Amino acid sequence: IVDDYINIVGIDEQKIREMSPTMKLFFALGILAITAGIVFIFSSPLSIYSDIVLYLGVPGFLIIAAIVLVPLFLLFFGGRPVNDIFLRFFMNQGARKGLAVLPKISSLLLIGLLGALWFYFKLERDSIHIPYFGFLYIGWLYIPLFVFIIVATANAVNVTDGLDGLAGGLLVIAFASFGLLAYLKGLYILSGFCAVTAGAIAAFLWHNVPPALFYMGDTGALALGGALGVIALLMDQLLVLPLVGFVFVVEMLSVIIQLTSKKFRGGKKVFKAAPIHHHFEALEWGESKVTMRLWIIGVFFAFLGIIVGLAHDPASANIMVLPFIGNTTHAASPLL
Repeated sequence: IVDDYINIVGIDEQKIREMSPTMKLFFALGILAITAGIVFIFSSPLSIYSDIVLYLGVPGFLIIAAIVLVPLFLLFFGGRPVNDIFLRFFMNQGARKGLAVLPKISSLLLIGLLGALWFYFKLERDSIHIPYFGFLYIGWLYIPLFVFIIVATANAVNVTDGLDGLAGGLLVIAFASFGLLAYLKGLYILSGFCAVTAGAIAAFLWHNVPPALFYMGDTGALALGGALGVIALLMDQLLVLPLVGFVFVVEMLSVIIQLTSKKFRGGKKVFKAAPIHHHFEALEWGESKVTMRLWIIGVFFAFLGIIVGLAHDPASANIMVLPFIGNTTHAASPLL
């Protein structure tokens, strides 16, 4: 939201250096919200004084106090030096508007980490489901895997959001597919959430098709991409996600391939432009043709994803344990 706001209205560097009380309050609320998330994950329902990490044996309130008080103290009493650091590292300079890369990726990593800790400690998730095989126990590796999925999915949707209606249509397909898959597996609440989300995006898409009257921006693309990743992890359909979101994967890979080629091949390109939807535009397909053809590809792979997601594991399927992880400590997913 902050990034899209700055992109629209711009920023006054002098005002940021002076940082008004209102802006300080805004960021203070952000710090408190992050702290509340940490408390919610690690604390018992009755008290915030429980141990945050049992192995540390440190009262939770001490760590929470440090997390809250130190940033707030610097924010309100640090003066212009702190404001200059904020401007330098968190805002793009010159003609470019919006947040810099550091706060964007840091925010995604933090959100992903909070979600990963919730899934690992509270939901006791430590394995991934492999269709036609069973469960693969990965232990603590579930935490970095969760973070990677959230960051990758959010950025993939954001990269795809470059043509009118492209990301919106593909998101409707993806959420509807997971909604159908959840319904067929008896996960009715999750299915309802997917259906509502798909309906809301469809309403947005009605006004986003060419010529677009509304734009998704980072506010929509990052949030919806992250939500898609969370749904896949909730349903233990991690390996179905690349099929349901096949076009998102291809779009992200096209950017990675293009940047890698330019860096290691002396500036040579693989595509005329990246992401790949701009490559097809450069081939003079036309914006609407590119969008609709990618929608068609998305529908076919989403249908394949539903088929794979409904796969029945062998009756003898067990939990496989990686040699360097050790024995299982948590039960397999309660959703399947």
